[in-house]
Amino acid sequence: MGYGWLVTVVLALHFGYVAYVVLGGFLAWRWPRAIWPHLVACVWGAMIVAGWVDCPLTWAEDWARQKAGQGPVTQGFVDRYLDNVIYPDRYVNLARLAVAGVVGASWIGVYLRRRSRRRRTPDTAAKSGEEAGRAATV
Repeated sequence: MGYGWLVTVVLALHFGYVAYVVLGGFLAWRWPRAIWPHLVACVWGAMIVAGWVDCPLTWAEDWARQKAGQGPVTQGFVDRYLDNVIYPDRYVNLARLAVAGVVGASWIGVYLRRRSRRRRTPDTAAKSGEEAGRAATV
């Protein structure tokens, strides 16, 4: 019974990791240093998709399934739970392109926000605050 629960935990971690790879760059809009772990997660995910490394979460799920008396998995997480579930199998490359577009947009947003923060100096920010205060009182 405990290993069946572990399978569920590993699957939840898998879904969380995929969600983080797709949307985690937007966290860096608020916390700019969060871009670095997101970059690492994206590189790791790309290496898994390319087949250069095996996913440790898939390995852990397979191990827990075997301990729970279930058969081993024959496909990776994305192939089992996303392909033909979230999107048809024929759109795999389009889905990957969409993920790359979302990640790219989040990274561009991080860059633009960082650039705009650097442009603002404390003097400029203070002056714009004073002008806004004057406009509110008029």
